[in-house]
Amino acid sequence: MTGKSPRAMTALKKYTRLESRGLWRDTPNSQRREVIVAFGEATLVLSDPKSESALSHWSLPAIERLNPDESPALFAPGEEAIETLELDDRDMIAALETVRSALAGQRPKPGRLRGVLLGGGTLLVLALAAFWLPDALIKHTASVLPAATRAAIGQAALNDVQRLTGSACASPLGSFALTALGDRLFGPHRAQILILREGLNGARHLPGGTILIGRQIVEEESGPEVLAGLALVERLRAEARDPILPVLEHAGLTATFRLLTSGVLPDSAVAGYGEVLLQETGAPIPDAAVLARFRAAGLSTTPYAYAIDPTGETTLSLIEADPLAGLVPEPLMPDGDWVSLQDICTTS
Repeated sequence: MTGKSPRAMTALKKYTRLESRGLWRDTPNSQRREVIVAFGEATLVLSDPKSESALSHWSLPAIERLNPDESPALFAPGEEAIETLELDDRDMIAALETVRSALAGQRPKPGRLRGVLLGGGTLLVLALAAFWLPDALIKHTASVLPAATRAAIGQAALNDVQRLTGSACASPLGSFALTALGDRLFGPHRAQILILREGLNGARHLPGGTILIGRQIVEEESGPEVLAGLALVERLRAEARDPILPVLEHAGLTATFRLLTSGVLPDSAVAGYGEVLLQETGAPIPDAAVLARFRAAGLSTTPYAYAIDPTGETTLSLIEADPLAGLVPEPLMPDGDWVSLQDICTTS
């Protein structure tokens, strides 16, 4: 079984073109800001009404209604999230509740078999699990997870990371610039780049397309090229090895088997993954793959290469084979956006 359940797909298709206005607050102390609210693939997209650029992406399975049966409706992208969205459009509220209900329906009650159980009956899976190597069980589970479940696990992992780093940096102008950069590098709504306040040097990634960057990259660099380079390479790592695998390895066989048979990964299984992620070293990516990805993005490899190794000795091939050597690249963002992005952790 792959993708979303038929019920979830039907709900999402029904509301694909539905939009409404809402009032978004990116932090509890921020002023409310008018946004356009629309459904993306497994996410709720909040966009600027004037520029139409996405300001925030909320994982649909993680969204919480903060004031049931009250009006206007107040939503948040998770139990511990600092963002809020106020909606008074009845159609959008009803649509959001319907889609959330459909996605939640993919998580059956404990003890109840999942209808199309990711590939067979419980007894058969139990028998196979007794003989499978742990690695095989984890890989099989990862291969059949629906997108909504992956997004929910990614959000749970992010929550555990932010337990150590503090909430991701956010400000109206800085978040706009960061979203615009993500759209420029990966296509609209295909990635979420977050800047972490502390505890991270370089970049990491999580299931669901989230890329984490340490704040020193935006505060100490003279331009966005290094930030963009780190994001591109981190996406290459995510493509080389499924990001859900290390989360399941951390969760262990018991939790992974429960996920396989019930579609639910216990919250306790993700606890402590933040330490693992922040302490790990990113897997090396072949220079040829890096050069090809930077060339396709119209990005010079030289700033990234020197950021990784200031001497340039270990990254010499990236410098010498720079796809934009001798050329003037198109700016990644206006200077004003870069300045706003540099202040994203001090104005939020």
